[in-house]
Amino acid sequence: MSAAPEFELDEQYNYPVPPPGGWTTDDVDRLPNLPRHTELIDGSLVFVSPQTKFHFRTMRLLETALLDQAPDELDVFREFAVRLNKRNRPEPDVLVVPTGVDTGAKESWLDPKDVILAVEVVSEDSVERDHEVKPRKYAAAGIPHFWLVEKNDGLPVVYVYELDPVAKSYALTGIYHDKLTLSVPFHIDIDLTTINRRRPV
Repeated sequence: MSAAPEFELDEQYNYPVPPPGGWTTDDVDRLPNLPRHTELIDGSLVFVSPQTKFHFRTMRLLETALLDQAPDELDVFREFAVRLNKRNRPEPDVLVVPTGVDTGAKESWLDPKDVILAVEVVSEDSVERDHEVKPRKYAAAGIPHFWLVEKNDGLPVVYVYELDPVAKSYALTGIYHDKLTLSVPFHIDIDLTTINRRRPV
């Protein structure tokens, strides 16, 4: 049994009604008035909840550090869609891609073959998607590196995974508290305790 919603929609609000078989990735660009950062998972539209301060600051910390440390041939995107297939278009929180990567006809999505690293910061409403659904789909699409970020005592904890290309699944290579130091996909050194600083050092 679920509780009644604590909000009311305007009487003029029209829910998008999916066609038989569900929505496709092309539909996401065509549908009017979708909320920002709407994802497509298995043909269903997923609307994100309001962002928390932890989520925002974690994305900012990772994006800033990765931009600063990535070699010139790599770029960093935040909250940008990846078109995995016809029925799946998730939007990872942070991505590492080649510089000048193709972003589709409407410049609104990436091809998974161009994604080097996908990062998901777990939100209260996205636990199952971030832990189970998205990693499985990213691995099946061949994305070589995946990070899952959880909150622990106000600080990010980063679970680092690498793709087993034969099994098409991720293997955990490390869990990082306080400091994230890696040699792949390039040399990375991030002080996770600086999440609340305006300009991490």
